[in-house]
Amino acid sequence: MQRLQSNSSRSTSAKRPATKATTKVAPKTIRKAAASAPAKPVSKNTVSVKTIAKKKPVVVAPVAPPPVAAPARVEASPVTTTMTVSPVSRLPTSVPEVKAAIERQIRASIPKDVTFMVGDKAVHPAHGVGEVTAIEKRDIGGQVSEFYVLKILEKGMKVMVPTAAAGHVGLRRIMSTSEAEEILETIRAREVAVDVQPWSRRFRIYTEMVNSGAASEIAKVFRDMNRLKFDKDLSFGERKLLDQARSLLLKELAFAKNQSEAEMAKDLQQIFTS
Repeated sequence: MQRLQSNSSRSTSAKRPATKATTKVAPKTIRKAAASAPAKPVSKNTVSVKTIAKKKPVVVAPVAPPPVAAPARVEASPVTTTMTVSPVSRLPTSVPEVKAAIERQIRASIPKDVTFMVGDKAVHPAHGVGEVTAIEKRDIGGQVSEFYVLKILEKGMKVMVPTAAAGHVGLRRIMSTSEAEEILETIRAREVAVDVQPWSRRFRIYTEMVNSGAASEIAKVFRDMNRLKFDKDLSFGERKLLDQARSLLLKELAFAKNQSEAEMAKDLQQIFTS
């Protein structure tokens, strides 16, 4: 019986699961063990939280831009230049320049104290060669003035010019033989008096040159229109300028060279055909 009980007790004890042995450790013991435990080495790449917390915020001061160097001041030494002026003056290229050149030409060619007697030949700037047929006094606006009475040889018309303003009007004597040679040289010259664009401006300048009455300016118009005629058909305005310049020059050149108008016309024609 006793053996049966012992065997039964053994079987029951074998069936029961073994319970784990638990040991309670006091908190103080845990702290002491942690303190006594050796510290693990910290790698160089790890930073403790306390170290980061203790770091002060980094304040980045504004960086001033690098100073810009002022440009170097270059003091140039004065350069002395010598200009040689060509004896050939620049041709006028605008209407104001042409007017100024015409006025200078008229002042140079006409004396201020020009006087004429009855029977003298005189050149009117707008009508050409005329003859002084009389010197008359007229009452104009209660003021008595003296006038030259001109008979224009080309048209037979009568023109009256105040004797006190003859030089201002542009009335002048017929050119001399030497002056006529200079006019012929101007006509022979291989140049163009006006070279501006468009043609309307050139036509205006040529008209001013013809109306000036200066023989040298009229000769330039006569030359340029004749040369233009060989390049193209002249327009109505161009033909009018050519005829006006020819009539103003032909008679005066014939008187100055002591030739007939037919002979002088032949000489002018040879200039452009030879």
